[in-house]
Amino acid sequence: WAGCQMLSIKGIKTTVGQEQQVSMQEKRVLEDLEMPLARRETETLFQEQPETGNQYLEDTLLRSYLKMHLPPKVLEEVHQDLERFGNRLLTKIQPLSWECELNPPVFRQYDAWGRRVDQIHTCSAWRRMKEISAEEGLIAEAYERRYSNWSRLYQAVKLYLFACSSGGFSCPLAMTDGAAKVIESLGIPGSLKNAFDHLTSRSPEEFWTSGQWMTERRGGSDVANGTETVARKQPDGTYRLYGFKWFTSAADSDVTLTLARIAGAEGQCTQGSRGLSLFFLRVRDEEGKLNSIQVQRLKDKLGTRQMATAELWLQGARAELISAEGCGVATISNMLNITRIHNVIAAVASMRRMISLSRDYARKRVAFGKLLKDHPLHMQTIARMEVQVRGAFLLLMEIVRLLGLAETNLASEQDQLLLRLLIPVAKLYTGKQASAVAVEAMECFGGQGYMEDTGLPVLLRDTLVLSIWEGTTNILSLDVLRSLAKSQGQAMAAFLSTVQKKLELASGTEELSPCVQRAREAIGSLRQFMETTGSEQALTMELAARDFSYSLARIYTGRAKTGITEPWNGLGALLMEHAARPDASSTDVCAALRWCSQELCPVAVGSRRGSYGGGAALQDSALVFGNS
Repeated sequence: WAGCQMLSIKGIKTTVGQEQQVSMQEKRVLEDLEMPLARRETETLFQEQPETGNQYLEDTLLRSYLKMHLPPKVLEEVHQDLERFGNRLLTKIQPLSWECELNPPVFRQYDAWGRRVDQIHTCSAWRRMKEISAEEGLIAEAYERRYSNWSRLYQAVKLYLFACSSGGFSCPLAMTDGAAKVIESLGIPGSLKNAFDHLTSRSPEEFWTSGQWMTERRGGSDVANGTETVARKQPDGTYRLYGFKWFTSAADSDVTLTLARIAGAEGQCTQGSRGLSLFFLRVRDEEGKLNSIQVQRLKDKLGTRQMATAELWLQGARAELISAEGCGVATISNMLNITRIHNVIAAVASMRRMISLSRDYARKRVAFGKLLKDHPLHMQTIARMEVQVRGAFLLLMEIVRLLGLAETNLASEQDQLLLRLLIPVAKLYTGKQASAVAVEAMECFGGQGYMEDTGLPVLLRDTLVLSIWEGTTNILSLDVLRSLAKSQGQAMAAFLSTVQKKLELASGTEELSPCVQRAREAIGSLRQFMETTGSEQALTMELAARDFSYSLARIYTGRAKTGITEPWNGLGALLMEHAARPDASSTDVCAALRWCSQELCPVAVGSRRGSYGGGAALQDSALVFGNS
């Protein structure tokens, strides 16, 4: 063993040559290793811990975006607050996040005397996160509209900075934002005014969080056929809910929105989506007792362990009908749009955090006689991830910019159509790619990336759920097709028109001309695919749904292939637009150029290969079940 150690050390020295400099710290490590049988008098730090500083100040893309888009007065105020918030995240909030991970919620079903209490105990750090969320206005900011249409974007930026330091509290904030949005869309009726004020409060004592109880035993996304909960009307006009909620995130929330079927006089219920209505209920009464709800158990999850996710029995829970009868799905769609945007925020934040840590580690970690940052292959890997997060970030900003316009009645019809299309596209794209970036980034830390006490596995686990929450990739791909069909082609026309305008802006920058050319070719391929499949059967479009949705994402912001280690093959209208501004940096231009290469419209390639016909469906089944 000693000989192997010495051989290895000498090999490193002779490989790198005498001209390369090794840090004094690394020299001490090597000297210690040359005494394998001797107890070292002092332990030497083998590896420097990767760290982040003020996340706002370190994020040059974020700051350049805000400088480009925000009015000067708004930018001045926002910049000061974000710098302050970045410091608070670093010094006060990040430590709380780790406490939340180390102290997950505990369920106590009975007390010492056998009385059922169904108490969910959360740690003090989790409760403090709720107070901080109110103090920072992480929900309130979007509804106070101090900055008019820029308020929603400003809120999204704060949530983006908060996400990876929130200890999982981003999830209840997503549902709280969604509930507030639903209530606002209903005109804030008198019966819900108090709830809206609590959900959007800046006071830690007054702030409420909301749940979103949709998933039942028979279905996840298939709420139309999977919802069994029944609502029975009471003489006072309220309802009692009876049913079983299979997956309820943030079960410690104060209120919730939930779907149920209203029972008729003889107990009959209308099936399908037309039978679903939306209800609001308080989880506990004024004394803190559950509202005729029993907690069956907490879920044992792969990630997001900081948050209590439970199975709940509704045994006559008192609730208020807030949608028209049978219009529950349409009413709650406002909540789904908001929670999907929050999912995008979490995905982009996760990618940014992993890359920031990888970059810092590359500046500190010495391997084979030099820092990781001096190994070209290692830097190429991080650069590819950086291009990915840049495109995803700009897509996120585009969506919240459009949402801000819509919420202040400044959005054109084209803006609204584009927003409806881009929300599912962004959610499915960023959720999938965040997982790929997290896995790739883990390798940047070697074996340390696999160690629980580094905190890196937490980031990976919590990222993996983002392609599942709020609709899986396939579910959202089909939702994209529905949005196109419902608009009778207008949404697609808005998409293509917007891309063309961004390309025209980029065409004035000579360095971007190859990107612009490839983008226009990709748009032509997309148009051709739509023309040739427009009259074909539904099966063809269903099989093409995922590739089609990915094509939209890549044309607007993305890349062509799904494997993170493959060369960048996509194009990005948003990246080109950002790189075409007068004060764009060489990094901005480089990022845009990296998107441009080969396969820009995968759905057109799949069509040429015959991947979407009925025969292809039979082949898929044969491949899947051939060995069963």
